Amino acid sequence: MSDYLWFEGMPLPAIGYKTEIIADARNKFAITDEDTVILTYPKSGTNWLIEMVCLIQTKGDNKWIQSEPSWNRSPWVETEIGYHELLNKEGPRLISSHLPMHLFPKSLFSSKAKVIYLIRNPRDILVSGYFFWSKTNLVKNPDSLETYFEWFLKGNVLYGSWFEHTRGWMSMRECDNFLLLNYENMKKDTRGTIEKICDFLGKKLEPEELDLVLKYSSFQAMKENNMSNFSTISQDVITNGLKLQRKGTAGDWKNHFTVAQAETFDKVYKEKMAGFPPGLFPWE
Repeated sequence: MSDYLWFEGMPLPAIGYKTEIIADARNKFAITDEDTVILTYPKSGTNWLIEMVCLIQTKGDNKWIQSEPSWNRSPWVETEIGYHELLNKEGPRLISSHLPMHLFPKSLFSSKAKVIYLIRNPRDILVSGYFFWSKTNLVKNPDSLETYFEWFLKGNVLYGSWFEHTRGWMSMRECDNFLLLNYENMKKDTRGTIEKICDFLGKKLEPEELDLVLKYSSFQAMKENNMSNFSTISQDVITNGLKLQRKGTAGDWKNHFTVAQAETFDKVYKEKMAGFPPGLFPWE
């Protein structure tokens, strides 16, 4: 178990992150108009989205996704390794990040880079995060779901408050270079989501190419792909049988929350997310 690396009040993993890298990324890293940025709060379906975007770029050819780890295909700008990789990568680049808006590279906001922001029911994020992080050495491990529940509502988890993260990035939802996706609709209509991403990125795929994107980004295909399932991560980082793809479902929180927890979460959610138009979030 590692404690956190703190950056301006936000907890980050103590392994693979440095405060000076995060500061440099925010103040010095140059996002270009040709870049595509994949943004999520942790456990929102990030790697599924990365897989889709990579396959769209190759028109369904799976050679790239089966020969290079996802974090090399779309490096994380806030990590030490990812930051240096991106500095040396030729464009157009795929860039991944869990950073909240106020810590993200400032150059994004004066660029025409394409931004895809994926959201998910925070109740499912909480449950998925508890089961995922407790099997790693990257964070302070909670002793129970009840403890993690309390941490999550207070924002004392990796990358801070889901509520602040979402409110920040959602302020860009009307921008032409910003595509808002949600995990729940990705599950209901995966092909439609892929088509939406293609339209946004200006990629024209034939029906058979779309079929290949759908096939190779499926839960089962990713689970079997060692470049996508985190099986290559060293054992000193993993504590006990970490699996990136645990269930891949929507609504699993109902199997874990007590009635009291559900009521508490609803109360905090309504307070924190007040002001957004009704129907914007599919889980409401």
